[in-house]
Amino acid sequence: MSELRRQLTSRHLSMIALGGTLGTGIFLTSGSALYIAGPMGAIFAYLVMGLMVYLLMSSLGEMSAYKPVSGSFCDYSSEYVSRPFGFAMGYNYWFNWAITIAIELIAAALVMGFWFPHVAPVNWCVLFFIGIFLLNILSVKSYGESQYWLSLIKVAAILFFMVIGVLVIAGFNTQHHAIGLHNWNQGHFHNGIAGLFEVFLLSGFSFQGTELIGVAAGEAKDPQKSIPRAIKQIFWRILLFYVVIMLMISLIIPYTDPRLLNPDNSVAMSPFTIIFSMTGFHYITDIMNFIILVALLSACNSDLYSAARILWHLAERGSAPKLFAKINRYGIPMPALLATAAFGLIAFLCDLFGSTKLFLMLVNISSLSGFIAWYAIARSHIGFRKHYLAAGNKLADLPFLSRFYPWGPIAAIALSLVIIFGQWYTLVAMHQLSWGSIVGMYIGLPIIALLWLGNALYRRYQTV
Repeated sequence: MSELRRQLTSRHLSMIALGGTLGTGIFLTSGSALYIAGPMGAIFAYLVMGLMVYLLMSSLGEMSAYKPVSGSFCDYSSEYVSRPFGFAMGYNYWFNWAITIAIELIAAALVMGFWFPHVAPVNWCVLFFIGIFLLNILSVKSYGESQYWLSLIKVAAILFFMVIGVLVIAGFNTQHHAIGLHNWNQGHFHNGIAGLFEVFLLSGFSFQGTELIGVAAGEAKDPQKSIPRAIKQIFWRILLFYVVIMLMISLIIPYTDPRLLNPDNSVAMSPFTIIFSMTGFHYITDIMNFIILVALLSACNSDLYSAARILWHLAERGSAPKLFAKINRYGIPMPALLATAAFGLIAFLCDLFGSTKLFLMLVNISSLSGFIAWYAIARSHIGFRKHYLAAGNKLADLPFLSRFYPWGPIAAIALSLVIIFGQWYTLVAMHQLSWGSIVGMYIGLPIIALLWLGNALYRRYQTV
């Protein structure tokens, strides 16, 4: 067997994208964003990222509805930019989601610290790693169904949180007084431009995952209809959830709260858990913390699924060893799944380096890799339009048409580059510039450049 099965509906696709985004970013790093940039800085960063995601989803929707493939823009990068570019982007995107598996595992371990502060986080990482791997060796349809219900739980929890948040702001809290705008009167843009650039990276990490619809396109039923429908639905849900929730968090929790995720604390609490604890009902706090745990594990499940399919696709097109192209009788790419799951083992180092420090370092690495992937989507869309029209095709015949071409992808490209190279300014302004911080932040760039250059030279040698 050499093909994945088309068993995912638009219902599955919408929830797969939600499963990839409604995880660590919204439940944990949102608190770190508030801690670093203050209330206004955090909200502004999420608004900018929401706009960027909208432009990118429009670009991806146009390409994936017309030509649905597992691997998504990795294929488009090869076909509409250049083969070496697509080769490098494929490995970049695989690495991006593979490393996120470790991030979600550490985040889940941090959440468990709420109940078991004296249990080493690595123990939880091992337990959750085994569970997520077992879920992924089930059939594709089982994956879609499990992700659908897990994501439904998350959406319900977020809606419930919004109600509780309004009540806490109105005065239904342990202090018995309305909070108002008190927490907005200080630290509006904490750490200035440097803090804003750092939070751009965190908010970008939160939104990464919306493009998973394109990755799952190869297993979608009737992709010409299901993909556009899923894309139209998913963006507004995510933007509403992120912006409204960040607004509530910034109103209720002061940016100086030491319980928020930051490099200096050993056990970080989710802003959701902090706000629920303010109600005085401890059992509700426990329930929300459990739902957050489910959310993180659901996102980890989605990460492993997507990254394994990307590696499988790389092998299918000859960019990775043929071993990773093998699929078992249940439609699961087991060798690719095993190789991808190996990145989750990085989480087992959390006790050695410190959970929060390792977590934030991995988030920065993954987020920067994600911005490179977003750059590739926008650049591929420009190439796609040129190829499509040059072949004599009409825009009216596209199943889904991006309304913001060409300014949409151009703006996304510019913003991606500004954020990627703006991190250097952050390191300088925050007095964190060192060889270790540079390597930790930009480790992916030279690797991608070498992959690009190496593949270009290899192809040139092959044609000689």
